Amino acid sequence: MNDMIILLFKSVILLQAGTFMYHGHYGMQRAAGLNGLIIVSPRLGRPEPFTYHHDRSILLTDWYHASTFDQAVGLSSVPFVFVGEPQSLLINGRGEYNCSLVAKTPAPGTGNGSIPTCNSNSPECAPFSLTVVHGRTYRLRIGSLASLSTISFQIEGHEMTVVEADGSYVEPFVTKNLIIYSGETYSVLVKADQPPTRNYWLTTSVVARKPATPNGLAIFNYYPNHPRRNPRTSPPAGPQWNDTASRLSQSRAIKARKGYFESPPQKPDRVIELLNTQNKINGQFKWSLNNLSLALPSTPYLVALKKNLKGVFDAEQPPDQNANTMTPNNSESHPWHLHGHDFWVLGYGEGTYDSNRDPQYYNLVDPIMKNTVPLHPYGWTAIRFRADNPGAWFFHCHIESHFFMGMAVVFEEGIGMVGRLPSSVMGCGKTK
Repeated sequence: MNDMIILLFKSVILLQAGTFMYHGHYGMQRAAGLNGLIIVSPRLGRPEPFTYHHDRSILLTDWYHASTFDQAVGLSSVPFVFVGEPQSLLINGRGEYNCSLVAKTPAPGTGNGSIPTCNSNSPECAPFSLTVVHGRTYRLRIGSLASLSTISFQIEGHEMTVVEADGSYVEPFVTKNLIIYSGETYSVLVKADQPPTRNYWLTTSVVARKPATPNGLAIFNYYPNHPRRNPRTSPPAGPQWNDTASRLSQSRAIKARKGYFESPPQKPDRVIELLNTQNKINGQFKWSLNNLSLALPSTPYLVALKKNLKGVFDAEQPPDQNANTMTPNNSESHPWHLHGHDFWVLGYGEGTYDSNRDPQYYNLVDPIMKNTVPLHPYGWTAIRFRADNPGAWFFHCHIESHFFMGMAVVFEEGIGMVGRLPSSVMGCGKTK
């Protein structure tokens, strides 16, 4: 089967408001903690199409014991060492880990004995608590900057109404499990309508990969219960990790809100098909697009393109095609993120993309606009955007290790319209 993103160029001028994120892209610094949420308020005189009493933000991440430096070394080594599954899922920076699994280390300066390296009873390890008042409606702005995991988010005993995705208003739909891919943001409305005599669990779990990570736990705290009082019930288990059909169903359920979107152009000026592949190049494992793996040059792309510097990019022929991962009969989920633009999500499909058949099923009426979109296993995703922002822009998988291993492409867009580059961007590679 072929896994691919289909890019259909065109776009829109849009007044944006909603929930966004920032993060670093040097090395693997996003996974090291350089990240956060940005909230853009709607312009005056243009109210949002929903109401709520309170606004809260929740940032979901995953966490490794190994440093990002050690992870990067393993990904670049021969033999290859993958980062593996994370040790914890974090909710606003807090999570759980089974300390009995941690090896003990020698006591400093003694050469013998041991000291524990994990203390699950520390107050600093207490779960995040979200306090609510019975009868009130809460807007939860949920963003995921997980480095590997696709996450299911749920609140015990409560339904969520999805109203925004990546800064675009959604035709509301109700769910008990919000599937969120790395790089995505959602706003959901939650009414605190359960008996307020106790607290409830707020949980996250890994989907789309066979999980080896404990579920993330937080407390949905009904005032005046103590915010650190654990609920009496067991945390909900979450959906099956390999239930691709339900994840695909949620992706298809996300439509643009009536009265708050512009329809996409009906036809593209150019079509680009990008096949997701994994290759072995000079002994190293690489993620690739159309069998080309991105290796970042020492000279910045924008400078090289603007100043027409030659010899910056490697034009070596790609290796033989391989549409799956290096593991036979395996296909993974990939969240794809585009810099500098939003795009219309025209559709999803299963199996091999057919350029003659599948476009007739595109949603050209009310597709949502996003900046991150999932590619489901053994399937395809079609997006369309207008190349109206001059520059050099990444389009990349938002899984940190996949991006580090080359799963990205750079779009050169209207470089002749880019103004004079500041001297501060010089000094690397051929710009020295």
